[in-house]
Amino acid sequence: MDIQFIGEHLLPGKIGQFFIVLSFGAALLSTIAYFLAVKNKNPEDNSWHRIARSSFIINIFSVIGIGATLFYIILNHYNEYNYVYSHTSKELPVYYIVSAFWQGQEGSFWLWMFWQSLLGLVVIFRGKTWEDSVMTTIALSQAFLGSMLLGVEILGARVGSSPFILLREASNLPEMAPIFKDPENYARYLTFITDGKGLNPLLQNYWMVIHPPTLFLGFASMVVPFAYAIAALWQKRYKEWVKPVLPWVSFAVMILGTGIIMGSFWAYEALNFGGFWAWDPVENASIIPWLTLIGGLHVIIAYKNTGHAYFTAIMLVMVSFILVLYASFLTRSGILGETSVHSFTDLGMFWQLVTYISAFLALAVFFTIKRWKELPITNKDEETYSREFWMFIGALVVTVSCIHIIFATSVPVFNAAFGTNYAPIKDAVQFYNKWQAPFAVLITLISGFSQFLKYKRTDPKKFYGSLISTVLFSLLLTAGMVWLTGIYTNSMYIILTFSCVFAILSNARLLSSAFTAKGSKLAGAAVAHIGFAILLVGALIASATSNPISINESNFIPVKDFEKAAKPGENIMLYKNEPKKMGKYTVTYISDTTVKPNTYYRINFKAIDEATGKIKEDFTLNPHIQENDRMGLIASPDTKHYLTKDIYTHITSAAVEKPEHEAHEGHTEDENYKAPRIALVKVGDTLHTPSGVLTVKTLNTKPVVKDLKVEKEDLAVSLPLEINVSGKIYTVEPLFLIKGNNTFDFARKIDELGLRFRFTKIIPEQNQFEIQIFEKPQQAKDWLVFKAIEFPYINLYWVGTIVMVIGFILSIIRRNKELKTR
Repeated sequence: MDIQFIGEHLLPGKIGQFFIVLSFGAALLSTIAYFLAVKNKNPEDNSWHRIARSSFIINIFSVIGIGATLFYIILNHYNEYNYVYSHTSKELPVYYIVSAFWQGQEGSFWLWMFWQSLLGLVVIFRGKTWEDSVMTTIALSQAFLGSMLLGVEILGARVGSSPFILLREASNLPEMAPIFKDPENYARYLTFITDGKGLNPLLQNYWMVIHPPTLFLGFASMVVPFAYAIAALWQKRYKEWVKPVLPWVSFAVMILGTGIIMGSFWAYEALNFGGFWAWDPVENASIIPWLTLIGGLHVIIAYKNTGHAYFTAIMLVMVSFILVLYASFLTRSGILGETSVHSFTDLGMFWQLVTYISAFLALAVFFTIKRWKELPITNKDEETYSREFWMFIGALVVTVSCIHIIFATSVPVFNAAFGTNYAPIKDAVQFYNKWQAPFAVLITLISGFSQFLKYKRTDPKKFYGSLISTVLFSLLLTAGMVWLTGIYTNSMYIILTFSCVFAILSNARLLSSAFTAKGSKLAGAAVAHIGFAILLVGALIASATSNPISINESNFIPVKDFEKAAKPGENIMLYKNEPKKMGKYTVTYISDTTVKPNTYYRINFKAIDEATGKIKEDFTLNPHIQENDRMGLIASPDTKHYLTKDIYTHITSAAVEKPEHEAHEGHTEDENYKAPRIALVKVGDTLHTPSGVLTVKTLNTKPVVKDLKVEKEDLAVSLPLEINVSGKIYTVEPLFLIKGNNTFDFARKIDELGLRFRFTKIIPEQNQFEIQIFEKPQQAKDWLVFKAIEFPYINLYWVGTIVMVIGFILSIIRRNKELKTR
């Protein structure tokens, strides 16, 4: 029996699915037409070229249509669609709804398709004689990405996963909830499912609005150099491809590098592992193609200037894109399981992803083997005292470094492929830092001393003469840095610091000639090298010298099983408004505010000069947590930024909010507090409370009384009270009312302090007043446990990133100028 489902909006889904099928078909047609256009030997017949172009433009509009339709159903919270229900909720602000757009696999595949289509459009208008051959590969990649969204079954095999599949088709609702076993309830299931599951709390950060688009633009841009390499082999244009591909390689390196660094910003600000790079498997998978393409960029430049290392250049470019596809496989196939916070759940596309990788790997291998004997490979050995030789060695070092990361990261793949049971690396940060540090030393040293070399041949005497002063100055600066930062206890830290300082000074020396015609050509490379070295030394110092400042000498936190989740000795427990000494700081848990689903905490830090009593530092941080049904307590840190350090804090545990008794028949609000302290006070008297010093102010004979009718013959007065808590003043005015022959009092409370006050009696002959002070029991007070870490010189890492990106931009501008002039 057909069920007529009530309240569903099916038209947007049908439109979206139409655009998916159209985009896939148009990309496939464009691939075939571009291929036939290349094969066409008649220069007057451009019919296949026109068909290919038109098809690709249809693909672009179809991809935009998919995105617009998907955003429409997300923005309107149409929970009948599985993608909307799984990744959004009504409480999300609009900018996080944008993040939800690419939280799922389907949305991120669309993002990749979108950028790739726009890059294809640039190639169409700027590729000139390269258009047909280059666009054949780009359109093929677009067809593969389009297939990932099809969500259809062909010969019993599922192809892709559509973002427009309905919730009732993706899930068995009657099994999920027994209420849907009733056909009537099942037909109106949307009256029961009124909101979605919401966005992963880890992604509720502004960096996740801009990090994924930048990263996927980087992934998409990697296909263009690959396509140029395939086109060069296919059409035997071995030497011509270098000039048009250089701007694309520089662009891909810059954008992907920026996306990766944005990810480290997100990790630093949103995750609570206390760092900016965790050597997570997906982080590794994204940085590997970036590094190999950097190696490829340098070898292409070496080939352009000397004619050496052609095969290495074209191989590194092709391998870089294959590694992007491998990174996508690791992220999306489900093979990483729970080993990465970045990975997606498996949507059954394992073999489809393998096919994607295999197709492009086969393409690269086929053309390389077919053209092997024709490649412009020189038999003459490079001179040791030449720039191209050391650029080649640098690329080789980067490649070996990547091979190490690939093998270590691919343990889950090996286990799945060969039935082995190798355990994943336990302390990834320590493992990778130990093995990758020597590679970093070699790379920075080469990027430094190669600046003193010329292409083809350099006089050794001139080389050493120019080198020695920079080495000596680098040694001097390194000695000062390791002493200042305290990293002199580790020899590898000292060596890496020296290599980075040497790279900075060597490239800065090159920059000094930037205003000359020769020097201006190398300015972009020098700036990028300087930025990379600053980034490395910043990462080194921040990681090596970071230290917890929330030292708990008792090594005990009175929270059940806390030691299983965190180190008690590095965490401090605070009760609300009870200052506590923490090293040079006095820290106070001031307040908390819940804006569902997050709870934001205000923690004040004060550093007081013990000799003078003056406040040297005073700042408040606002870390927050989210109690998530699926993931438990999710903590997001907050950081105080200084020029030379960061103070980084995050909540590790907090009191669970319990409902309090409200006054109703048989109960009073006083039950939430301990027995009251009764005091007789005069104006100007002071009392000590658990939270601070209470001062009695002048009686207020004209209090503002809300929701209470006071007649002319009634007497209503309030007693202003001030509580001074570490310099912060809280005010409260309990009310006393005489109505006829009866007296009434109305309590007032300060929730932040856990205090409640009643003004219960006036004794006119003694000018005294009776007040009752209620205090919440200690165990009922709000509390939190937090960890604070100091990251010295972390700003070097961020500054290095910016400088490196500027260097790449300068290089891209220069390469584009070269392309136009020639």
